Amino acid sequence: MIGVFDSGLGGLSVLAALVEALPQTDFRYYADTAHVPYGNKSEAEIEGRVLAVGGELAALGCGMLVVACNTATAAAVQSLRAAHPGIPVVGVEPGIKPAAQSTRSGRIAVLATESTARSARLQKLIREHAAHVDVHVEPCPGWATRVEMLQLDDPSLAAEVRARIEPLLARGVDRIVLGCTHYSFLAPLLHRTTEGRAELVDVADAVARQARRLAGGVPAGQGRLHLHASAHPERLRAALPRLQLGRLAQRIA
Repeated sequence: MIGVFDSGLGGLSVLAALVEALPQTDFRYYADTAHVPYGNKSEAEIEGRVLAVGGELAALGCGMLVVACNTATAAAVQSLRAAHPGIPVVGVEPGIKPAAQSTRSGRIAVLATESTARSARLQKLIREHAAHVDVHVEPCPGWATRVEMLQLDDPSLAAEVRARIEPLLARGVDRIVLGCTHYSFLAPLLHRTTEGRAELVDVADAVARQARRLAGGVPAGQGRLHLHASAHPERLRAALPRLQLGRLAQRIA
């Protein structure tokens, strides 16, 4: 069984890719909705939650942990690995490398939470993989919360997305990295502005491929999904059809 967790709904985008890659595997998804969002919290707070949630999933028998949150990965994936040396831990990091390798203009942007935007881990990724290109890091406060509230069709959010993306396009950015798993659910809004001008870079499929490589010791299971939440668990299942993830609901045990 594989444990997957995020501050809320964002990690469901990664879970969907994992289920596609490992259809016979059992999953436990944990939404830390009592503490969402992580993006405006200190690294110490985030680390505490990551260790608590990761520990709970390990205690429930998960043989692998997927930190389906960029902010949590940046703040605490190393601490989680140290706490559970016998369990593979897969993190989610912004797709700086593929964006830097594929850009034609030499300019890329990273959309991120406030915490990820100021993290040392993001700066390290940029130094290692994108030193030869111009990288603009764009904090997007409130976007993860809007996804949590399922305000995906809100005209004010659409206007805010345009207001943040248009200046990036004007600078010549041709790759836009989704640096928060929540932002995957904003892809339709983003595409309205970027279509034909820039490509979105998401890493959910890459995370799924890494998990599949490491899954040799994880029992295949029966393709079941168990949902957990630290607050309002009923909202988690109810959100699936709104996020175009009704196929996951069919797997819920």
